[in-house]
Amino acid sequence: MSDSRHEKAVAFRALHEAEGIFVMPNPWDAGTARMLAALGYRALATTSAGFAFTLGRRDSEGALSREETLANARDIVDATALPVSADLENCFGDASEVVAETIRQAAGTGLAGGSVEDATGRKDDPIYDFALAVERVAAAAEAARGLAVPFVLTARAENFLHGRPDLDDTIRRLQAFQEAGAEVLYAPGLRSRADIETLVQAVDRPVNVVMGLQGVALTVEELGEIGVKRISVGSAFSRAALGAFLRAAREVQDQGTFGFADQAASFAELNKMMG
Repeated sequence: MSDSRHEKAVAFRALHEAEGIFVMPNPWDAGTARMLAALGYRALATTSAGFAFTLGRRDSEGALSREETLANARDIVDATALPVSADLENCFGDASEVVAETIRQAAGTGLAGGSVEDATGRKDDPIYDFALAVERVAAAAEAARGLAVPFVLTARAENFLHGRPDLDDTIRRLQAFQEAGAEVLYAPGLRSRADIETLVQAVDRPVNVVMGLQGVALTVEELGEIGVKRISVGSAFSRAALGAFLRAAREVQDQGTFGFADQAASFAELNKMMG
């Protein structure tokens, strides 16, 4: 691996070890990665939903192949000097061997980190049984430890995204995931300050929280006060951009006007960011 990729990996781990909270927004291609870097963010994360939408696909487990996901990640990694962590969904297979291989391939793209989640991708059985979920995280952690450079492994408990708002089980899973070797813990879908604070206090690893969900009104400062280490935005920036696109298109279609252009980013600003 090149020196620059090694430096990114070291810098990413250092962000988790330093004092204070940091925001790790989610670009969906090289261009949006460069824009976020130009704004001064210190790390980036990929978004499976944001990427899927660019391909005209619904966001769902199995919508993206491992090859497509890692190719997109590589584009984002190579676009800036910032470390990047990838949304690797369920690591593209049930078996622990597949999970481990996904981590190794992810690191090979220059990613500084990535996630493994306990969602199966099956509507009739959406969450892996506890023992298998822990086994899969352990396999990912072992693969990460075997790499030549640091790779920050995030373990995700997906209950709240799949109609199972069971905080006790979510905490039980994340506690087991930290013992299995995960370095960051993440339970997407938590919506209250009380639930987030309970989770942070129940584990002994940095906690990632996703923001940009409707109905969740917490600031970076407030999340830092309760001990959250890292904030990502998932597909929220992608959906915000597509929302502006739809508003502009509807204005032209329905009203025949072009007022949207007043709020558009300037050509000069965007062109400069791509340099």
